[in-house]
Amino acid sequence: MVLSFFLIVVLVISGCSSSKTSNEKGKDGNAKTEKNNTIVIGLEAEPTSLDAHQLSDFNSSRTAMELYDQLVHFKDESTELEPGLAEKWDVSDNGLEYTFYLKKDVKFHDGTPFNADAVKFSIDRQIDPKHPFHDTGQYAYADFTFGSVDKVEVVDEYTVKITLKEMFAPFLGNMAMHAASIVSPTAVEKYGADFTKNPVGTGPYKFVKWNPGVEVILEKNEEYFKGAPSVDKLIFKPITEPQTRLAELESGSIDFIVNVPPDDLARLKDDSKLQVIEQAGMHVWWTALNTQREPFNNVKVRQAINYAINKEAIVEGILQGTGEVANSPVPPTVWGHNPNVKNYEHDPAKAKKLLAEAGYPDGFDVTYWVPESGSGMQQPEAMAAAIQADLAEIGVNVKIQTLEWGTYLDKVFVPAEENDMDMHQMSWMGDNGDPDNFLYILLSGKQWPTAGFNDAYYQNKKVDELLDKARVIKDKAERTKIYEEVQELVMEDAPWIVVDHEKQIVVANSRIKDFKLHPTGVFRFSTVTVE
Repeated sequence: MVLSFFLIVVLVISGCSSSKTSNEKGKDGNAKTEKNNTIVIGLEAEPTSLDAHQLSDFNSSRTAMELYDQLVHFKDESTELEPGLAEKWDVSDNGLEYTFYLKKDVKFHDGTPFNADAVKFSIDRQIDPKHPFHDTGQYAYADFTFGSVDKVEVVDEYTVKITLKEMFAPFLGNMAMHAASIVSPTAVEKYGADFTKNPVGTGPYKFVKWNPGVEVILEKNEEYFKGAPSVDKLIFKPITEPQTRLAELESGSIDFIVNVPPDDLARLKDDSKLQVIEQAGMHVWWTALNTQREPFNNVKVRQAINYAINKEAIVEGILQGTGEVANSPVPPTVWGHNPNVKNYEHDPAKAKKLLAEAGYPDGFDVTYWVPESGSGMQQPEAMAAAIQADLAEIGVNVKIQTLEWGTYLDKVFVPAEENDMDMHQMSWMGDNGDPDNFLYILLSGKQWPTAGFNDAYYQNKKVDELLDKARVIKDKAERTKIYEEVQELVMEDAPWIVVDHEKQIVVANSRIKDFKLHPTGVFRFSTVTVE
């Protein structure tokens, strides 16, 4: 993964300027220029991939997902499902067979026909080590999304049947996630591992080019089966410094930014040239404690660290209302959230007592790894400094080590024996609205990297048994009880410092109309217009 944190302002400005015009008329009746029918988005960091099957961070998914479609689709502003590339589907009585009936006359951007063979190719590529194109990528979400799949069969050109090994309650929701995107087999065969830089899907936008460190350009798909988008072009620019992103927005050089500095939010809401768009998100921010390394292999140490942190002060003083203090890894916006679980209150005396009981009466030294910027990471360096100060009060000497986002991800998600991080920051936004997408993929003992995203290398036999059980139960009320118990056990074990749930907030030029945030955090521009 490659990421450049140095962006020359003149490149930002020149990248979105053009004297070319289109035939489309603006509100004033004049022809729209290419510039004003383009949306320029300021990202927190460079995408790491544009291959839907390899996406693992928001900068990548926010850039890439308009290139692709899935068999089923999340409705606007919710995780309810509606038809996508599949017109309809049947599920067998035993919950093991899903038969999808596909739309006809849909084509990939390269002209390849969409059909059942493409669906089988897109899934088998990720889950079958013997597939001829399995080695064209690394698929961090494959086990989570398709781990229950036994086989994928082509029934006929426009019918595909997926058989599961066992009943899997979240499966249909998973089929709307990015790993379930359908890619062009022709393009994967042509580009191999370089498909990540030459992506081809069926989505509302087509890939034009990726200029590393500067921009990714997409253009509208005139033949999109749901109708061509109104906006001609999307340009995604990595601008890692929040104040630089904000300055570019206010100057008009870019149209849309994420991770707005909290200090500036009130002022931006009063600016008639801008609009602040907010939605409660499916987000959680934490500091992971490496449970496989001393001293964090001791639960009393992990609990002590939690008691030492003033989480309310971080949320109120640094985030200034852009998040809410978390009481568990599962956000209140996700069903199964347990409101009765208690997070650790700020109690330095109790923290010192626990450290002494654990054999560290004088504290210890530790390195805290922090990204300079990154998707969902809010204010990583300021939050790290606050945690550093709190831990100093109980004798824990913290050295902060920063990395750029792509390198940071490469260092975090490695096998346990290769990870030398004692503690580090991370965040997550839900992919499908199911608590399984938080508790299983982030905290199951089966989801240690690189199989999943359990970056604390946490394992609790009881938690694993409960999480496995919840995946094969249809009854939502029963699943909810299980997930409520899991949250209690996890918070007691304290593999994380759970800090907050961020609100989704973007600021956009007021000329952008009809943009709607989605709970999954992925941006949707296919129904947006500009004035």
